[in-house]
Amino acid sequence: MFKSLILAGCLLSSFATSAFAAQTTYVVGSGGTYRPFEYENSQKQLEGFDIDIIKAIAKAENFDIKLVNTPWEGIFATLNSGDRDIIISGITITDKRQQMVDFSHPYFPAEQSIVVPAGSKVDSVSALKGQKVGVVNSSTGDIVVSDELGKNSTDIKRFDNTPLLLQELSEDGIGAAVGDVGVVKYYIKSHPEKALKLVPDSKFQRQYFGIAVAKGNTELLDKINAGLKTIVADGTYAKIYANWFDANVPTLPAQ
Repeated sequence: MFKSLILAGCLLSSFATSAFAAQTTYVVGSGGTYRPFEYENSQKQLEGFDIDIIKAIAKAENFDIKLVNTPWEGIFATLNSGDRDIIISGITITDKRQQMVDFSHPYFPAEQSIVVPAGSKVDSVSALKGQKVGVVNSSTGDIVVSDELGKNSTDIKRFDNTPLLLQELSEDGIGAAVGDVGVVKYYIKSHPEKALKLVPDSKFQRQYFGIAVAKGNTELLDKINAGLKTIVADGTYAKIYANWFDANVPTLPAQ
């Protein structure tokens, strides 16, 4: 009986150890000021498209996460210091950033897009001539529109962020706006009474958002990539995308 109790205790200990190992918790940093990707709700909790994506990946790969609102300035340094294990915050994958961190496979196509009133005849960047156009200062949209209309054109009105220029558009202060496609789609969905539409143009370079981990952390990166692949394949990604944006779920680059 004594031997049986010892064996049972060992088995319980082994089970508890395995269960603990399967529930590793990673600290996730995300800014709370980029709606609809990540923002604080009235209870000071993070929510948004990015938050739903990382939660779904964690569930698929059987690990836990602790979400921490992390200011954009210095967010990459939190990986190197070990204060964060993962950061997901609408981060565009660039060559410069890839020298500092390792990125997951792309999870969101990020480009600029034109948004106009539903009755507008604007169908491209070139059709913006003669319109008052709002852009985010120094953004890709600013560069493309400046090339088309002239950098010093009085028809270009520059704003600090996409929500501000969309507000100006809805108040008829400008005839068209150019902003981040995700923010624009969310605004259109959230304000159907504004009767706005999206106008894409190939002149806007397509880039992608990625989830970042510390340089060389291949074990965690592999988990994230595997989880992303799973949620794309089983339809979870499409449901999350449709909830925040629309039914036009993008096809991501081959994993």
